[in-house]
Amino acid sequence: MILHCTRKLAARIPASAERPAEDRKSDDVACALARWHGHVLTFDRRQCLLFCNDATRYVLFLPGLRAAQFAELGRWHRNLFLAVLQAQGLPESRLARIALTLGPLTVDRETDRSVLGSMGVVADDLKYGLLNRIPNVMELDPIATSLSLSDRPCAIHKTWIWPLTAMQELVERL
Repeated sequence: MILHCTRKLAARIPASAERPAEDRKSDDVACALARWHGHVLTFDRRQCLLFCNDATRYVLFLPGLRAAQFAELGRWHRNLFLAVLQAQGLPESRLARIALTLGPLTVDRETDRSVLGSMGVVADDLKYGLLNRIPNVMELDPIATSLSLSDRPCAIHKTWIWPLTAMQELVERL
């Protein structure tokens, strides 16, 4: 898995957990599944992670990470991603194939403005939508929140898609 980190997230990842990203073909389905952007948001004095898939704009939200947990960022992402896909109803055999496809976490600081713009919209949806209804960010269920944030239309270079549908189509092609 390749995680393109914002400066804010890169500053929190320990140097021992950071490995340079490897080059893959950009048109490969497995590569599209394994390319993500990551950003740290602070809500209610808690560090929350927002992951966004580059190809589908599928969003994962992980609230309340502590400093020591950033060393195992790959495991946290993989577990949440597979749990959200399982909540969508994917069979275990497909989940196992996805887990193998993701591979180990590699990190770089190359970001795409289009993906960061999509993440900004999601951050605003969280801040002004979901978080206004609850007293504390820790009360948000990461799986339900991730599904909710991915079930909305999103623009990718003037083309409108639904991230949930786009991710399902990507996983079916794997």
